[in-house]
Amino acid sequence: MKIATFNINGMNARLPGLLQWLADKSPDVACLQELKTPHDKFPLSTIEEAGYSAVWHGQKSWNGVAILAKAGLKLEEIGRGLPGDPADEQSRYIEARVDDTIICCLYLPNGNPAPGPKFDYKMAWMDRLHEKAQGLVQLKESVVMLGDYNVIPGDLDAKRPERWVDDALFFPETKEKYQKLLELGWTDAIRKLYPDEKIFTYWDYFRNAFARDSGIRIDHLLLNPAAAERLETGGVDRDVRAGEKPSDHAPTWITLK
Repeated sequence: MKIATFNINGMNARLPGLLQWLADKSPDVACLQELKTPHDKFPLSTIEEAGYSAVWHGQKSWNGVAILAKAGLKLEEIGRGLPGDPADEQSRYIEARVDDTIICCLYLPNGNPAPGPKFDYKMAWMDRLHEKAQGLVQLKESVVMLGDYNVIPGDLDAKRPERWVDDALFFPETKEKYQKLLELGWTDAIRKLYPDEKIFTYWDYFRNAFARDSGIRIDHLLLNPAAAERLETGGVDRDVRAGEKPSDHAPTWITLK
């Protein structure tokens, strides 16, 4: 099973590129973030014509997450939204079962400008994710918790780490909460496969960042022990970032036995 995460930075704006990527790379499961479209405007018929079923949680102008599964795979939504804050209406989390694997698609808050209310929300959201992850990691079923985490885990995950020290993605508190997730028993799949390589999933639109390969790794696929045993390969589809009118992220993927 090939499972991918892709922050598309606008569902309608990037739809042609998304469809081309699905046709070229043929992931079995594709998790999307930053749909930036109302729930009722999700292009379901177009996605189905491309050979995928979908569950999604949209939001006007901002956020939005979706899980696509290739036709022939059983896709069943389990839930949406993280528990712990009934007042939180941001569409940042959706969970589904695809055949025998639980897929948790998330779009973790950015947190900038920091310090401030947005960073406080990021920290609280990560605490809620930690509580959710504690239960998921113990399941005998394979669980993949993937998406745009808006976390640069360490120096190896940035071309120029010193340029990110004042950014919420690289604050010590952010990295510490991400590390505590891993300590629950989750495996960072890409780092497991490439323990010593600088691998990036995001390049800013400005300052010619992609051409200079001045990127960061903030899109992660975390595996519970049952899924980690199935891990085979993984990578980043950098060619998508180099395409026409691209997202500032590139799809990141793994394959499970």
